[in-house]
Amino acid sequence: MRQRIPKLRERLAAAGCDAFFSLSPPANQYLSGFRGSTSAIAVTHTEAVFLCDFRYTEQAQIQVEGWAVEEVSGSLPTRLAERLAGLGARTAVYDPQGLTVAQLSEIQQAHDGTLKPDADIVAALRQIKEPGEIEAIRQASALAEGVLADLMCELRAGTTEREFAARFEYEFKRRGASGPAFDTIVLFGPRTSLPHGAPDDTPLKTGDAVLLDFGCRLNGYCSDLTRTYAFGTIPQPWFEGAYELVLTAQRIALEAARPGISARELDATARDLIEEAGQGKHFGHGLGHGVGIEVHEAPRMNRESETILEPGMVITIEPGVYLPGQGGIRIEDLVAVTQGGCDVLSETSKELRVIQT
Repeated sequence: MRQRIPKLRERLAAAGCDAFFSLSPPANQYLSGFRGSTSAIAVTHTEAVFLCDFRYTEQAQIQVEGWAVEEVSGSLPTRLAERLAGLGARTAVYDPQGLTVAQLSEIQQAHDGTLKPDADIVAALRQIKEPGEIEAIRQASALAEGVLADLMCELRAGTTEREFAARFEYEFKRRGASGPAFDTIVLFGPRTSLPHGAPDDTPLKTGDAVLLDFGCRLNGYCSDLTRTYAFGTIPQPWFEGAYELVLTAQRIALEAARPGISARELDATARDLIEEAGQGKHFGHGLGHGVGIEVHEAPRMNRESETILEPGMVITIEPGVYLPGQGGIRIEDLVAVTQGGCDVLSETSKELRVIQT
């Protein structure tokens, strides 16, 4: 944590700015250690100021070390702008993805200096995980995968998607996570063709495909995993072929993941295989994304991303094939890029599995 502010100050100097400011909970957690939902920070070349209201003062005093913690009241964006002025920050930089239009407008009204957007000012630092961050993500994945292993033994015909999703989220909290990293996706049968479908009251039947996309948040860091199964029997002839295609595409991408490859090239390793099999139009999303304090963060693995993979990046690799009206397959693992390739943080088997009723 103490190394992050000096690195941010180096970026401030390179940008020719006096200060960095943020109202974004993920950025504020990364820089200060605070895990609450509402805070503001201002970092200059010599000072680091943390602002919160009465609700979070005690929590901040516990979690935030090495900062000047100040309790404020009223509008937090306005108090932040006033504090920037008090720090002599004539030119202040911010991440435009971490502010709402209303927040930025309020800060601009109360600050007569220059506000400079820079989407990479903190995101570039967050892309490269420290060993402790990777271990935290690994532990979050282990907890979530333990829940999967136990719940699959309880899956029965008649269970609804919504009910099974709720079981995941209950178990996450019961076992020590603060909650799900995102809304758990549980889909049965033809509804597995919805890449990010929301669970509903669809009951599980013998012969259904079962798509599970889930993760938990543990000690401030997220996990993310997707597995696809068959329930009782292989659903239809399409299932085995699609499963083998997706599994092969993922294996090839895992073998290619290494420092120096671009995110676009990595995406192409899996996409080209799926397209050659005539299923390109059924794989419409990117190959993966970064995971850390947020479940979706930089870098992005897609056709347009020019990001070059570096050691310390933690990404997902999750090709899929989705056939409307029939069903879909997605297989997703968490991967840490290493000096020589990658370390797969997920441990759950990917062999085609038929869940017995």
